[in-house]
Amino acid sequence: MARGGFPGMMGGGNMQQLARQAQKLQQQMAKVQEELEAREFEATAGGGMVTCKVNGKKEVLALEIKPEAVDPDDVEMLQDMVLAAINEALRTAADTTEREMGKLTGGMSMPGLF
Repeated sequence: MARGGFPGMMGGGNMQQLARQAQKLQQQMAKVQEELEAREFEATAGGGMVTCKVNGKKEVLALEIKPEAVDPDDVEMLQDMVLAAINEALRTAADTTEREMGKLTGGMSMPGLF
């Protein structure tokens, strides 16, 4: 290893280049994060009886329940369908965010970043 540095890193020029690359990556990641937060993700449950739409900020934007899904004698099933639709929509948003950000980071895990 080069004295006082990393292998293959010589002089300040390479450090400046590395800093520029890091800044560019940070800008790209911020842009992708902004785009992902604005995207909408949708999931259904109960064969389409319940539909949930969320955004990349993990906010529920819409919840649609078809009238035939409402059975006063089986409220628990409706609750389960609502939870399933919401959780699947949130999972889709999180998976998409992880995949898109992974394209920029080369698959490196960066906990807490997004």
